[in-house]
Amino acid sequence: MDSYVGGLPMTDAWDDRKKALENEFIHKKEQEDLIKMKQAAIEAACLGHCPKCGKSIEPMMFHGVPMDRCPGCGGIWLGPNDFKMLAAKDHRSWFERWFNREDENTN
Repeated sequence: MDSYVGGLPMTDAWDDRKKALENEFIHKKEQEDLIKMKQAAIEAACLGHCPKCGKSIEPMMFHGVPMDRCPGCGGIWLGPNDFKMLAAKDHRSWFERWFNREDENTN
């Protein structure tokens, strides 16, 4: 005796369900891959460009600290450790005064 679901033999319904789940998995995987590809393309397009105005940035050195300068807007861009390096090299100067002023304004 064969079992039927919706007019189809039970084996066909199970095969259809299996194919649907497989298609859903593949679709989700493709969507994740597309998101990763878009993010990588955005990062590649922004690399070497000013985040403010989009012009190409130029590397420069200031007190032995590498940084990037934008000729378009004049912005200066520091890497994650460059700010700390600059602070360590330039103590008791404008840098210290600037931080002390910040402390006074927050108290």
